[in-house]
Amino acid sequence: MRTLLALVAAVALSTPLLAQQTIFVVRHAERADAGTSGASMMATDPELSEAGRARAQALASALKDAKITAIYTTEYKRTRQTAEPLGKALGIEPTVVQARDMAGLIQKLKGGGNALVVAHSNTVGPIIQQLGVSEPVKLSDEDYDNLFIVVGGDKPMLVRLHFR
Repeated sequence: MRTLLALVAAVALSTPLLAQQTIFVVRHAERADAGTSGASMMATDPELSEAGRARAQALASALKDAKITAIYTTEYKRTRQTAEPLGKALGIEPTVVQARDMAGLIQKLKGGGNALVVAHSNTVGPIIQQLGVSEPVKLSDEDYDNLFIVVGGDKPMLVRLHFR
């Protein structure tokens, strides 16, 4: 996976049209109440599970050399906890953007530089679309291992990886 990330970074840095900006978009890692039957039994703002904490560490390992200069999460614990290991490793304090404020998030991303966005299963696809990618992206409630890489430019390019 590091080889593929290096390739994507090389393309982004060597092509003038790409404006040298790469946005990494992930869904938060596994929530502590994942698999709980019945919507009424699910917590409104759960912590990450043990598997989720391990996945957050894996994300930090995968992206530690991606030249990320900004990290964005929503107000929910699970997104903040997913971003925390990378933020600590890079010395970046994640910026919290309200989950319903997609326009505000997209505006912040226009600032340039590589960024990580930690979102939710129902917002990852719309965020990627707002970044100019026409390819539809859908996630189910069980999808936690997707890493989307949007390389900016006149026609943004989308790369979809999986991490564990």
